[in-house]
Amino acid sequence: MTARQSAGILLYRTVNGELEVLLGHMGGPFWARKDAGGWSLPKGEHEPDEEPEAAARREFTEELGLPVPDGVLAELGSVRQSGGKVVTAWALDGDVDPAQVVPGTFEMEWPKGSGQMREFPEMDRFAWFPLAEARVKLLKGQQPFLDRLSALVG
Repeated sequence: MTARQSAGILLYRTVNGELEVLLGHMGGPFWARKDAGGWSLPKGEHEPDEEPEAAARREFTEELGLPVPDGVLAELGSVRQSGGKVVTAWALDGDVDPAQVVPGTFEMEWPKGSGQMREFPEMDRFAWFPLAEARVKLLKGQQPFLDRLSALVG
């Protein structure tokens, strides 16, 4: 069995000489009270026959409800998260207003065992963070992308 594959875009900008990245807080009841380590770059799973870059662009649009900003994607490589999922990411210099995000949703039984299906946002909020703060917020398995971004943009 092959590992689940995921692809995403790490949007970045420079404000007053400081590099910032856009992260989304994961939605749903499991993540509701988790801040440190509860944020992710916008990403999602794709099938083995889907091009990862195309999946990254699709997932960005699905998760934020906004188009991918214009610009050239710079590959940041892949990381394997603790659950075994392989995430491939691209960096993109761009800007979006988190207040304009309309997040995608998912459905799950909640409370567990209740038989009631409820809808939750895939990511319940988005925000810009300087790299040092992003390192605390971001899922541990995705933190190497911050180092790679930093090396890429100098």
